[in-house]
Amino acid sequence: MKKCRITVMRKTHYQDLSEMYENPIDHACHMEEGQVFIANGWLKPEGLCDSAWESMSSFVMTLAHGGGNFYDGWMKNKRSAMISCNDGFRPVSFYIEALDEDAEEQKDLRNF
Repeated sequence: MKKCRITVMRKTHYQDLSEMYENPIDHACHMEEGQVFIANGWLKPEGLCDSAWESMSSFVMTLAHGGGNFYDGWMKNKRSAMISCNDGFRPVSFYIEALDEDAEEQKDLRNF
């Protein structure tokens, strides 16, 4: 299994939609453009938004296990994906790429 790099590429806010439909929220998203996370295999990196992880975890798992080429040639780099979180008011785009570096072995937490 490989590590995967997850880079915050773009963060936007649809102010008009927020004003029409959303209740005010302070600090709804803490991701910053250029921020990088390293997934150790299929494990969620510390500090990565839980909602964003739900949107991308299946892609990370596939890439970490050597898969890729999603949707028959969607990405120029077959070992990558561009995934957005599921926030319709503040979507964040993440570039996910498999690294050549092996994931660190994880302890079996069921046996402690």
